[in-house]
Amino acid sequence: MTSVNYQSLVEKLSEVSYLNGVMSTLGWDQEVVMPIGASEARAQQISALAGVIHERMTDPRLGDCLAALEAEDSAYFDTLQICNIREARRKYDLETKIPKKLVKEMAGLSSQGHTVWVAARRDNKFSDFAPLLKRFIELKKEWAQCAFPGMDHYDANIDNFERGTTMADITPVFERLKAELIPLIQSIQDTHYQPDNSFLQGTFPVDKQEALARKISKDIGFQFDCGRMDVSVHPFCGGSHPTDVRITTRYQENDFIESLYAVIHETGHGLYEQGRMLEGRDLPVSESLTMGIHESQSLFWERMIAQSELFCRHYFDTIKATFPDNLQDATADAFYRAINTCKADFIRVEADELTYPLHIILRYEIEKGLFDDSIAVDDLPEVWNDLMMKYLGIKPPTDTLGVLQDSHWSSGAFGYFPSYTLGAIYACQFYQTMTNELSDVEKNIEKGSFAPIKAWLNEKIHRQGSLFTPHDLVCRVTGESLNPEYFIEYLKKKYSAIYPLGLE
Repeated sequence: MTSVNYQSLVEKLSEVSYLNGVMSTLGWDQEVVMPIGASEARAQQISALAGVIHERMTDPRLGDCLAALEAEDSAYFDTLQICNIREARRKYDLETKIPKKLVKEMAGLSSQGHTVWVAARRDNKFSDFAPLLKRFIELKKEWAQCAFPGMDHYDANIDNFERGTTMADITPVFERLKAELIPLIQSIQDTHYQPDNSFLQGTFPVDKQEALARKISKDIGFQFDCGRMDVSVHPFCGGSHPTDVRITTRYQENDFIESLYAVIHETGHGLYEQGRMLEGRDLPVSESLTMGIHESQSLFWERMIAQSELFCRHYFDTIKATFPDNLQDATADAFYRAINTCKADFIRVEADELTYPLHIILRYEIEKGLFDDSIAVDDLPEVWNDLMMKYLGIKPPTDTLGVLQDSHWSSGAFGYFPSYTLGAIYACQFYQTMTNELSDVEKNIEKGSFAPIKAWLNEKIHRQGSLFTPHDLVCRVTGESLNPEYFIEYLKKKYSAIYPLGLE
C-alpha cells in the first residue's frame, strides 16, 4: 500500500509536470506560430509562469513531504518510487537555492532573447545581441553561485544538461577528437576530390519535401497521433508530454537534404519522448536522462541509420520518384556518397558528421572563455572567426553565418553544446552494441524494417527514464563508459571508403 506521504508527493510532482508542459507549449508556439508583435506579452507570460513553477518546486510543504518520506522505511518503496523521491529531492534542493527573482528574470530574458537574436541574425548585427548576451552570462554566473556554490561556474552550467559531467571529463575527449579529426579532414581536403552532388542541386518543391520527410519519419516509428511536424527558424523537438511531441524543420526550395535529415534527427528525439515508460509519465522517473543521451538518440537515427549506405539503398527509389527531374540519372551509391561528403562549412546544423565535432569544440572553448573571463563578449565575432580558421580553414564572411547562427545563447543555454558531440559518441557505442546483440540489423535497415531497432532502443534506453546516472546507463547498455575510440574508428573507416585516403 502506497503511503500517504508518497501520494502527496505524486500529486505535487504531477502538478509541476503539467505546468512545465504548458511552458513547453508556450515555447513551441513562440517559435512556430506566435505573431511577432506578441513577443513582449509572451515574455511576461513565460516569466510569470516560471515564477509559479518555482513556487511549486520550492514550496516548504514539498520539503516536509520529502523529509517525511526519507524517514520512512525504504523497503516499502519500489524502484520507481525510490527514483521519484531521489529526483524530487535533488530538484527541490536545487530550486530552493535559486531566488524567485532570478528565475523570473532568466525566463523573461530567454523569451525576449529569442526575438532579439532573430532580428540580429536577420540584420547581421552582433552588436544588437551583445548586451543581452552579457546580461545572460551575468545571470548564469549568479545562478551557478546559488545552485552549486564552490563549483566552477561553467561546470555548474554543464551539469544543468549533463549531470555529473565537468570540463575535466569533456576536455580530454575533445582534445582526442581534435588530434584525430583535424588531420583526417586535412587529408580529405588534400585529395582535391569530392563526390558528385550536382543532382542534389536544383528546385525541390516544399510540399514534396514535406511529404517525403513525413513518410520517412512515420516509417521510422514516429506516431503522428501523438505528435506533429511544423516549421521553425531552427529545427527542434518540443511538446508537453509523450502523447504530444512536436518536431520542426525548415525548408529551402534548393535543398531537400537539410530539411529531410533535420526531420530524421528530430524524429530521433521524438521517439525517445514517445518511447518513455508508460508508468508515471508525469513523474521524474519517466523523464529523459541528459541532453547527451537525448542527442545520442537523434544522432543514432540521423547518422548511424539514415546516412548509412543501406538506408540510402532502401529509400533511393522513393526519393528518386519524389524528385524525378533532379535525380533521374543518379544512383543509390552516388546518392550515399553525395550526402556523406566532407566539406568545411560555416553552419553547424548543415555540417557533415566529420567536421561537426569541431563546430561543437569551438563553441565549448568559447563558452569556457566567457565564463572564466578570458574572452570578452564584444570580441566574440573575431574569436569565433579565428577558431573557425584554425579548426576548419574557413572564415565566416558575416556574423549571421558565424557567431549569430545558433539560438542557444539567446535562451541562456550555456553548457548545452558539448551534449551534441557526447551524443555522437554515445550513438556510436549504442549502435555497435546493438549490432552485436541483434544479428539482422543491417538486413532490417536495407529492407526498411525499423521496428526491431526502435524496440531495442525503447527497452535499453527510452524506458529506463531517470533510473540510472548517465554513466551507469551507458555501462549497462554497452559494458563500458564513454569511449570516443568507437566514434573515431567509425569515421575513419567510413570516410576512407568514400575518399581516396589510402587508410587501412
